[in-house]
Amino acid sequence: MSTILSRRRFLQTASASLGLLGLGVHGSLAAKESSSPNEKIRLGIIGTANRARANIDGVKGESIAAICDVDGNYLDKMQKDFPAAKPFKDFRKLLEIKELDAVVVSTADHTHAPATYWAMQQGKHAYCEKPLTHTVTEARMLAKLAAEKKLATQMGTQIHAGDNYRRVVELIQAGAIGNIKEVHTWVGKGWGVDDRPKKEGPAPEHLAWDLWLGPAADRPYRNLLHPADWRRYWDFGNGTLGDMACHHMDLPFWAMGLRAPSKVRAEGPAIHPEMCPQGLKVIYTFAATSARPEFTLTWYDGNLKPAKIHGIDTGGGGNLFVGDKGMLRADYGSLKLLPEEDFKDYKRPEPTIAKSPGHYVEWFNAIRTGSPTTCNFDYSGALTEAVLLGNVAYRAGKEIEWDAAALKIPNASGAEALLSKKYRTGWALG
Repeated sequence: MSTILSRRRFLQTASASLGLLGLGVHGSLAAKESSSPNEKIRLGIIGTANRARANIDGVKGESIAAICDVDGNYLDKMQKDFPAAKPFKDFRKLLEIKELDAVVVSTADHTHAPATYWAMQQGKHAYCEKPLTHTVTEARMLAKLAAEKKLATQMGTQIHAGDNYRRVVELIQAGAIGNIKEVHTWVGKGWGVDDRPKKEGPAPEHLAWDLWLGPAADRPYRNLLHPADWRRYWDFGNGTLGDMACHHMDLPFWAMGLRAPSKVRAEGPAIHPEMCPQGLKVIYTFAATSARPEFTLTWYDGNLKPAKIHGIDTGGGGNLFVGDKGMLRADYGSLKLLPEEDFKDYKRPEPTIAKSPGHYVEWFNAIRTGSPTTCNFDYSGALTEAVLLGNVAYRAGKEIEWDAAALKIPNASGAEALLSKKYRTGWALG
């Protein structure tokens, strides 16, 4: 299992060295002669409410120098909490502040890439919520730019820093359940919809609607899209798969050293050009390598999540690894080797992946010293690409073959349009 072991060795080294190993990251505070390791990182916050608020709570120990939100009500509230921070409604104006060291992007999916890409172009380190981007092509672009600029990056898959995921990775890589034949990943949540918002008209005064649309095509204001229901529509979100798969598929990607599937097919309701499905099943095939045989990873969400898989309950969200020597069921905080009777005398491997100092602290350490992060844009970009290919296959209406190196779909070139999107003038990356 050379690929997996190589990944594991990297993670062990990375985890053990967080905050200690300098890799010469561009713009790190440690590299600035006028800075000290104790100097607070100057952050620009793009998006301030809901999921963004949780991220702010995770970074507020640093210096929040600027805040941005298209919703004036949210912005006013955040201004009261951080009165020294400069307020903006347009993140492009915030990015003009040269003194910012880094940005935290927690907007709707369709504006993840523009905010993050333009920040990195200016040499700012970046933290971005999951999914990293709105499209497959954007994920590749962000990963490439982060590498070129040698920036400290992290995607918001916070559970990756937890101890339980580490123990699962160690069990899989130790061969506890043998060669993996199947992985099943699920969540009961459902962001689908069967109708578009009815109300159109002037946007409320507190909402800068044109800025909220960002790269999306101009259209009249519609209620419900802001602050959450944008996830139900292709122009702004990626349904349940986009919302949750980066959290749950992260575990098999980490444990098995995955990068790109070879084929993807999806099952769901009739395809709608605007609206995400109320339930989706996606079957990813990962080709055999020198480290492991071919296997499938199957995703289920919404009303297509089965009550049981191989007789195992699927309450909540989680993963079931099926090997030739047993099974392992895991979620965010627990794991179980199955059948339990077969593993009653099994001695688990000693922990080898060091405890994380914390998801946000990993990123801060990387900014200060050049140490690695475990959800950097190279890793999380590949994860996001794979996740979003599930929607590409669903919307293409057929199984797609994936040439990751070329960003091509050899058996359905017409589906390649779904790898990217059209941008309003002035909003395209590059």
